[in-house]
Amino acid sequence: MGRHHLAASGVKLAIVSGASAGIGLATAERFLDAGYAVATLSRRPCPLAAAHHIPCDLSAPESLQRAGEALAPLLAGAAPIALIHNASRLLNDTASSTESDVLRSVLEVNVVGINSLNRLVLPHMAAGSCILFVGSTLAEKAVPGSFSYVVSKHAQVGMMRACCQDLAGTGIHTACICPGFTDTEMLREHVPEQAMDAVRGMSAFNRLIEPAEIAAALLWAAESPVLNGSVIHANLGQVER
Repeated sequence: MGRHHLAASGVKLAIVSGASAGIGLATAERFLDAGYAVATLSRRPCPLAAAHHIPCDLSAPESLQRAGEALAPLLAGAAPIALIHNASRLLNDTASSTESDVLRSVLEVNVVGINSLNRLVLPHMAAGSCILFVGSTLAEKAVPGSFSYVVSKHAQVGMMRACCQDLAGTGIHTACICPGFTDTEMLREHVPEQAMDAVRGMSAFNRLIEPAEIAAALLWAAESPVLNGSVIHANLGQVER
């Protein structure tokens, strides 16, 4: 499907950041299967041939500007639009060791980049559109060793709720889906292999979540405006000890 054909067709459009792997890739695939045209934004290309991949580094304003220009013909006439903020940066860091420049770099991707994408897409959103955030269990609690990620995920919840209030009456809804321990590259880079059994044991189902399960929750949220302003934990029930 060419870009100009998409612009003229008025089909449903999903825009997914961080869709080269993991939850983002599974989400792009799920929305394609549901009949959406899909545009992906990430530094690495999305491997799905049916998706429109737009190279984008959320930490770089000039990259976001180029992405906006590439998105423009896809946005024209698309209705509704689901903007899905999935891309995130995760570091092993602490409150006592994290330099402000490092925190700033994480916030640039996890918070400021989201705002930049919102500003690019919102003028094209009609009633029935949505802005979805892929949060985390750590959006509403904290663990040691994930300082900047915890801070940024809490900020995403605040941004989602603020968007809900500011968009009241437009027919655009927001929600934050908060995955638990999901089997992704990010998790495996963050958690040593020898600790994986303990991580699985923190789920009431004694397993990791599959990215496709989160993708299904995101599609449900996109098509359920009754969830407007909601934080939804998709974590298989974490065992609290």
